Amino acid sequence: MKKRYLGIFLIVISMVVLSACGEKSEEDVVEKLSETLEEMDGYKAEAEMAMKTGQEEQRFTIDIWHQKDDYYRVKLGHAEDDKDSQIILKNDDGVFVLTPALERSFKFQSEWPQNSSQPYLYQSLVQDILNDEEASFEATETHYAFKTKTNYQNNTNLPYQQILFDKKTFFPTAVQVLDVDDQAVVEVQFNAFDTAVSFEADDFAMEKNMETNGDAPTFSSNNEEEVFTVLHPLYTAGAEAIDQKEMEFDNGKRVILTYGGQKDFTLVQEMRTDVPTLTTPEAVDGEIVNLGFTVGALTDSTIQWNHEGIDYTLASDSLTKDELIEVAQSVRGQEIK
Repeated sequence: MKKRYLGIFLIVISMVVLSACGEKSEEDVVEKLSETLEEMDGYKAEAEMAMKTGQEEQRFTIDIWHQKDDYYRVKLGHAEDDKDSQIILKNDDGVFVLTPALERSFKFQSEWPQNSSQPYLYQSLVQDILNDEEASFEATETHYAFKTKTNYQNNTNLPYQQILFDKKTFFPTAVQVLDVDDQAVVEVQFNAFDTAVSFEADDFAMEKNMETNGDAPTFSSNNEEEVFTVLHPLYTAGAEAIDQKEMEFDNGKRVILTYGGQKDFTLVQEMRTDVPTLTTPEAVDGEIVNLGFTVGALTDSTIQWNHEGIDYTLASDSLTKDELIEVAQSVRGQEIK
């Protein structure tokens, strides 16, 4: 009998020891993520992002700089062609979107990045986990995995995200943003994440980030032979094309496309062959939104963006914000003649 009780006692002790040496609990991991975020003074990260919106997949390279407490520099570049890369910048003066090759800058009255989920920002990922009491958790051999709700106020079609953190460093390694069918629409793969970094005093200054090297291409030229290809949205929310007007002016061309029916909207496309360089940023009334091929400014009834030197404005009183984004993301189709 004594041997039996001794055996049970040893089993219990073994279970306690194994539990103590085993996997961290969800609470342990969340606490460690919060501590890691609080202790770091800043970081630099490199990532690749794929957005499966519209008819084709868009791929980006992302360079992320963050300095505590509220300085951000996020450079978004196309994986195939970096000539029209954009920089989202936050410093003491506000939030800016810069396009150095176009010599254009925009200032947003925005709470970015706190006002929305950002799949490439460490603090945003951790905050989404803290905000979701129903987040699911799993420990694999190499990662801690969370599935959480997202906070995309302007796009309810992306309700969830899956986040992987490295077990040793607690740094993010991959993020998938999921649609209502649990399909990955946005995928972010982190290739590097470093907290042992330092920054120069002007690293987050607009002037420094607007600089381009002498070999960088620019769209602000006097080349009158530049081709202006009219693009049509591949998704129209049930509307049909009913009119197209073209206007020529001294240094450019404007095309106005009108759609009507189930939903009404207007799409304006404008190219200027000589864009004046502005010494101060243009003020923008709207929120920053990633369209997959460029960054845009979204309001209740409009969305504006620039792509490859052409300005686009989509306006509608009948499209929802989700629909404005979806139509804008689909403006990739060439005019059919």
